Amino acid sequence: MSSTSTLENAAPDNSAAYGTVLQAISTHTQAENPSAFLAMSRGTSAFTVPGLDGVIAYRRAGRYLVQLGGPFAAQEAYLPLLDRFVAHAHGQGLQVVGAQLQRHDAEAYAERGFTVNQFGSSWVVHLPDFTLRGTRFMRMRNKISRAFRSGLQVSEVSADDMAGAIHAIDAAWLGSKGEEARPLEFLVGELGGPAQEHRRLFVGTIDSRPVGYISYSPVYGSRAGWMHDLSRRIPDSSPGLMEAINSHVIEVLRAEGAQWLHFGFTPFTGLDAGNELPGHSAAFQWLMHFLWAEGAALYPAQTQLAYKEKWAPEEPITEYVAFDGPASVAAFAHIFRACNAF
Repeated sequence: MSSTSTLENAAPDNSAAYGTVLQAISTHTQAENPSAFLAMSRGTSAFTVPGLDGVIAYRRAGRYLVQLGGPFAAQEAYLPLLDRFVAHAHGQGLQVVGAQLQRHDAEAYAERGFTVNQFGSSWVVHLPDFTLRGTRFMRMRNKISRAFRSGLQVSEVSADDMAGAIHAIDAAWLGSKGEEARPLEFLVGELGGPAQEHRRLFVGTIDSRPVGYISYSPVYGSRAGWMHDLSRRIPDSSPGLMEAINSHVIEVLRAEGAQWLHFGFTPFTGLDAGNELPGHSAAFQWLMHFLWAEGAALYPAQTQLAYKEKWAPEEPITEYVAFDGPASVAAFAHIFRACNAF
């Protein structure tokens, strides 16, 4: 009998699953990952082993277990937990593909025989040093001013109290993306569920009409703070709306003494040959550069990066993908399948 267990965050009454995951992502900072809170999302499972202090967050997609980050685990449990997870997958005839691994994760996985390549980067701003003054930000300041002159007001609200308005914004936003557009999951945040009490939601209104929102999730570790996570707006809303909401939130966070605002992971961005590990796949490296240039239909990386670069972020944090064996386009595609991209 296997001594491993899987905690299903999807179960509405399984508070133990949320407690176990929250403790792991907030306590084991040596395994820090700015997107770790995404492990709290509904529908994401947590793999655990009795006696090993930590969890592995994942979703199943086809014949793959798609992992979010590396193990969120105590140092002594990190590699044993990873080994047990791989054995658990192989015992079911499945393979593992890991997304959004940090550098220390990438090195550990490469030592375990995974093929590890750059996947993209995450971006972060140091709030005490941040300012919108100067010519560099003139255009954005003008857009923000225009949004506030249009009557925009920004408030922190309860997701439950604004559920109807959020649904209307989501429907309008998704409708503007085309008939086959689907809301992304897994590597993207969500609203609602037991984990909502740890997030913060800011909504912009014009003439009392909600026109856009940004959800922020907590980040733990050496760059603790908040992550600018899920954001959506009414398509015909004022230019500069999201920038105006985020600029307001920055001032709120700075007043509270927050140090870091993360902007999350964007695939295909920040690619640097010097950050590849020995044994990486040259073909997959080429694919990432190709998708940066031509892959907007798969993911609008250039548009996403353009928004993040407006805030003058620090040097990018390189994130990796790890394949259980040779790099595989099929395994890579299943990351996006786990994200509900198709």
